[in-house]
Amino acid sequence: MSKKPQYDPEEIRYPEQRIVESPLVPEMEQSYIEYAMSVIVGRALPDVRDGLKPVHRRILYAMYEDNLTSDKPFKKSATCVGDVLGRYHPHGDASVYDALVRLAQDFSMRYMLVDGHGNFGSVDGDPPAAYRYTEARLSKISDEMLRDIEKDTVDWDPNFDESRKEPRVLPARFPNLLVNGSSGIAVGMATNIPPHNLREVIGACICVLDDPNASLSDLMEHIKGPDFPTKGIIMGRSGIRAAYATGRGRIVVRARHEFEEFGHDRTRIVITELPYQVNKRMLIKSLADQVEDKRLEGISDIRDESDRNGMRMVIELKRDANPQVVLNRLFSQSQLQTTFSINMLALVDNQHQPKILSLRHIIDEYLAFQEEIIIRRTRYDLKKAQERAHLLEGLLIAQDNIDEVIKIIRSAYDDAKQKLMERFGLDDIQAQAILDMRLKALQGLDREKLEGEYKELEERIAYFNRVLSDESLVRQILKEELTAIAEKFGDDRKTEIQDVEDEIDIEDLIEEEQCVFTLTEAGYIKRTPVSEYTAQSKGGMGKKGITTREEDTVVDVFTASTHDHILFFTDTGKVYRKKGYQIPESGKTAKGTNLINILQIEQGERVQAMLHYRETGEDQLYLMMVTRNGTVKRLPVEALKNLRNNGIRALTMDDGDQLVSVRETDGSQKILIATHDGMAVVFDENDVRPMGRSAMGVRGIRLREGDYVVGAARAREGKSVLTITEKGYGKRTPVEEYRITNRGGLGIKNYQITDKTGKIVGVKVVDGTEDLLLMTQSGILIRTPVENIKETANRATQGVIVMRFKEEGDQVISMALAEHEDTEDVSAEAEISTEISANEENSTTET
Repeated sequence: MSKKPQYDPEEIRYPEQRIVESPLVPEMEQSYIEYAMSVIVGRALPDVRDGLKPVHRRILYAMYEDNLTSDKPFKKSATCVGDVLGRYHPHGDASVYDALVRLAQDFSMRYMLVDGHGNFGSVDGDPPAAYRYTEARLSKISDEMLRDIEKDTVDWDPNFDESRKEPRVLPARFPNLLVNGSSGIAVGMATNIPPHNLREVIGACICVLDDPNASLSDLMEHIKGPDFPTKGIIMGRSGIRAAYATGRGRIVVRARHEFEEFGHDRTRIVITELPYQVNKRMLIKSLADQVEDKRLEGISDIRDESDRNGMRMVIELKRDANPQVVLNRLFSQSQLQTTFSINMLALVDNQHQPKILSLRHIIDEYLAFQEEIIIRRTRYDLKKAQERAHLLEGLLIAQDNIDEVIKIIRSAYDDAKQKLMERFGLDDIQAQAILDMRLKALQGLDREKLEGEYKELEERIAYFNRVLSDESLVRQILKEELTAIAEKFGDDRKTEIQDVEDEIDIEDLIEEEQCVFTLTEAGYIKRTPVSEYTAQSKGGMGKKGITTREEDTVVDVFTASTHDHILFFTDTGKVYRKKGYQIPESGKTAKGTNLINILQIEQGERVQAMLHYRETGEDQLYLMMVTRNGTVKRLPVEALKNLRNNGIRALTMDDGDQLVSVRETDGSQKILIATHDGMAVVFDENDVRPMGRSAMGVRGIRLREGDYVVGAARAREGKSVLTITEKGYGKRTPVEEYRITNRGGLGIKNYQITDKTGKIVGVKVVDGTEDLLLMTQSGILIRTPVENIKETANRATQGVIVMRFKEEGDQVISMALAEHEDTEDVSAEAEISTEISANEENSTTET
């Protein structure tokens, strides 16, 4: 007989119970994304500012809290591990101890951040002793990682149980990310940053402080390349330069060797330095196995003769072996030569965005962080100095009236504070400070000493205010402090860099070709070889160039070389720069890459215009910028030489205005500006004087109500003005038909606009030998020869049909020019599917 259940499940009721049904796939996707972001931000990747992962930052700060600084006695590592686990890091003790051990290993860290006492492992792969046996404290250089942390220099977050605060980042008074490097594997991404020489890195930082225009070559005058704690030899410089230029590169590292003669005409190879992160014991075992399997020939014996004086790995050769041949085989078949893949990925900004960073980008981020540290520290010191000066003012008043003050205190103890405030005009803080002093100390106030301290405080307050108001002084302070750290902790380079014959630079590895660069309003950009787009006859239906969602549109498309510079102008008036090959290549059926993965664009900032150019060394080059509201500005190109990765200000605009066109000029051009309602103005560019980067510009064309500028071009003689409308109509008119007018006028009629033609999309100045690329709102792209578009001497005509639409309601939104290609009828349509999301309003830009 079976027993009855002790309870009925249906009778259980939970008043707050709520069952939510969720499809498995979306739930798994969301959960995995949250897990991935947790690993990326909270575990595996370093912060670009202090170069530390959370566990390392927590170890250093917990030891600092416990006063385990370099001038204090060692404490058991178990104490450090327990404090970190209990306060900040609710994970396994092994993870914390392993991280602490690495910080104390001289073969892992270029500059150790923890001073270890005991067995902390070896280059042979020996494990460290248990944390109950070893002892640790902060190293001397770690003092610089934590200096000024108590002066409100960094932001703080609550720990896991909100019982205390932990620093979001350490002040890091030296560039630790480059100096000690970092490695880690997150979800879908990994970082591998090599260590560098402290003196060299600080030299590069000072180079940027002295010359904001410093190029990569200037920086590499200081930073020769990675500097590994295990020394070794780096073969060649091309991989180093590639990594510093793009954030990614590969370098070949070899062991240091020498040949020794012994016995009767015998030779042995002696290894004294190994490549970074190579386990010597496993290397010897691997070599022995290969010798036994006869994959390595000519070796008679392998032994390890390393001692406290240094590494010495001996490989004895047979009498008839060729030493150089054996050595070459060792390099190709063993870890005596390794490849270090550099991937400089780190978390940037307070949003903790993982980004691939170039050398200049890392230095710029670090210097900006340090300038912020100095400013916040100065504000803190200023506040403390002002508070102390305020107290001294009260004490000086009390000293001048000491007898009366003492009398008031004795006669009216309960309301002495109020009476002191009323009698001498003191505030609550000053009166309380007087009452807090012992009577003996109050009677013994030395006016001369108080006045001396007060005068010194006044000088300090004036200095602090000067620092806060002078950016150049902040940079000078930073330069002096970095120099002091380099002098105190700097040492000579350990890793040698050997030149390799016929070495190729990164740009030499990239074939120069013409590409179509396409930008959507949602911020997706792609680079596609021009050869993928074949020409069609006038009036063709076009070929799918990109498919967008309803809410997204293509806003810019042009052709440029992979070796050209691409300038990105944003709606906020800032400009960024990249080489053409740094834009990821995609097929014409791909949506491309979001700009936030390429440019360090600020929150809410949007690229409005692009321009390509190549450095020629010519003088007197300008950029003519035109805004939607008709403002023009002429900016010398040299004003944009100082282009940091976080962009610089190129134009200041009124609220609601946008940048729609940027043109390169030489000081002798005529500028044509065209509007949406079919008006145009042509004027001499010298009517607009050259201005600085932060200037707002002057009026280029006066607009009627509701009208706005759609584009601008250089009106060169002998060419024609090509105008395209929304509904696919277009015409060419000789430039000579556009008479020169004064800048700032209403202009002349450019196009006879009707309901059939629609309003103007953009203008180009052409000579008839080009191909025209038109992009529609639905993503259809057509390429047609410009010469097929009829040229007419009458400006006010409706033009001819250039493009027909398959979808009702579609319209042209962007135009670009490309080199002419022989006509080829294309009937097949390339269908694609993309996932492009946008959160901006549609706008038309033309460069």
